[in-house]
Order: sequence, then structure tokens, then C-alpha cells
Amino acid sequence: MRLSDRRRSIARLCTALATGVLLTSLPTTAAAQGAAPITQAQFEQWMDEISNWGRWGAEDELGTLNLITDQRRQAAGRLVQDGVSVSMARDLNTTRDALNANPFQHELSTSRFTEHEVAGDVYSVQYHGFAHSHLDGLPHFAHDGQLYNGFPVSGLASSGAERLGIHNVRDGIVTRGVLIDMARHRGVDYLEPGTALTVEDLEEWERATGVRVGSGDVLLIRTGRWEAVRQLGQWNFVERAAGSHASVAAWLKARDVAVLGSDGVSDVMPSGLDGRANPLHELVIVGLGMPILDNLDLDAVAEAAAERDRWEFMFVGAPLRVVGGTGSPLNPLAIF
Repeated sequence: MRLSDRRRSIARLCTALATGVLLTSLPTTAAAQGAAPITQAQFEQWMDEISNWGRWGAEDELGTLNLITDQRRQAAGRLVQDGVSVSMARDLNTTRDALNANPFQHELSTSRFTEHEVAGDVYSVQYHGFAHSHLDGLPHFAHDGQLYNGFPVSGLASSGAERLGIHNVRDGIVTRGVLIDMARHRGVDYLEPGTALTVEDLEEWERATGVRVGSGDVLLIRTGRWEAVRQLGQWNFVERAAGSHASVAAWLKARDVAVLGSDGVSDVMPSGLDGRANPLHELVIVGLGMPILDNLDLDAVAEAAAERDRWEFMFVGAPLRVVGGTGSPLNPLAIF
């Protein structure tokens, strides 16, 4: 829903008064009533029904990345027509606020090496959360003491995960990317925080564009989060965020999607399930063995796709090769 002139004025005032401060509330609208309620029994049933455990063998540590075959990579390469590359990451956030409790730290130093004057860096980031663009790997979430494929959560140690570590994605992610720009599809600047997207919404977009999400795809869903931040200022994203309902997990399984991503954290918040803020994360990462891309900036790629009326492209992304890591900062690219 677009802001009225009056609400825009209020939003600008709030931004001016609260720069860098987490706002406590947003107006409640009919479009942002939150997700349909989920029972714990229903959640457990979904976890059982969608499970990919054992699908690629008892020792598998790649999960749905197995769906990205050589043929899928070749097909993605054929999507490149213009050679235009668009980043889908945000600059690493160095500003501490209520949303970014762990800002990126960068220390640059200079030194002299023989006759050369050289510069170097020290980087430090705790990237999981709501501020930094990153990839959630398979050790990031557990369910009832188990990770994807039944590996025990006891295998997580301060030195790293014994199984499923992000180093397994050493060859990167190269496949077809599909962008569902739901904000543009609905003719709005952004989805109202708290808006829950369902399978029906995703399939409605497919019918409108003629693009069908399929096996081995990286599916990216734009809610317009960063445009909302520009217009509203920062708000309590943890309490209210547009995203997908947990029931979408079964559709992702049926379509054999390889990776899910969003400009938020994919989950709608509130989630509809008491006690679990991110049930879609749990279903997707643990049940499906599917990595998730969080906090992407999909505005530029949305413009590039709209200019071409082309919502599919070659996706390229490679995490850091951290043995036993639970994920990685990432700068994914869309190549048209």
C-alpha cells in the first residue's frame, strides 16, 4: 500500500528524529495482518513431509545444491545476453544500531616492505542477523537436536561444524536466478511490513510473467524492504517484516528450488507460530537442506529486470571457504 501524503510527512519526521534508531511501531493495515496461524503439530507434519534427508545419501552435505547440475549451469550461461552484471548485496554495515548489534569492523594499516609502501586490512563481522547480506549454510539451524540429514547438533563446536560446513560449497553457486518482484507486481513501492506471501501469491506472479520457478533455481523474492526503510526510516524489523509464510516450504520442495533468498530474511514476521520467529528458515535449512540468502539488496536487479522485462538471469555467488562455517557474507551477482 502506498503512503498517503500525510503518512509520508509523518515518516519523514520520524526518520529525522530517529536516524540510526530502531522505531518501535508501524501502522497496522489490512495488508499487514501477519501470517495465518500455524500449530506446532502442523509445523512438525510439514517438517516430516518435506524432508530431503537421505535423498542424496546418508553422508550428503550439500542438500539442494545437488540440484544444480552441469546442465543447469550451462543453461544459466545461455541466459546471458547483454553481459550486464548487477550486485545483489549491500555494503557491509558499519553503523551500530538496534538492528545491527554487530557492525562490520574494518581496520586499515600501512607498512613498508623493502622499497614498497603497502596497505592491508583486518576485517571482522558477525554477519548472521538482519543487517548484513549473507548466506545461511546448513549448520545454521537445527530441529530437535538434529541438523539437515540427521547430523547431530553436538557436532557444532567453537572450532566449527563437523558436518555441513560452508566449505562444502567450494565450487560456488552458478545457476538460473529468478526474481519475483512482488512489490512491483502489486504496483506498490514496498509490501507493508508483516505481509505474508503464500503459494497462491507466487503462482499468481508466475501466471502474470510467464516464468515458472523450477529445479535448481535460486529464487529471490523482493518485498521492497529497503525502499520502505528509505520512506519510513528504520523500524522494529524483528517484530514485523514482509516475507513468505512457512507453508511455502512444501512448494519449494515440489519445485526443487536450490536456494531461497530475499531482501528480508524470507520468513514473514510475526510468523504465525508461537515460539518460532523463523519457522520457514527451520523447515528450509533443516528439512530441505536448502541454503538461504538474507538481507539482499534487490532494488538494482529489479530495475535491470524490469528494463528488460526479463525476470531470469545467470546467478553467481561464492561463499568464503571457511572450514566448518555456518554461512558466509556474500556478494551475489545477477548477469543478464
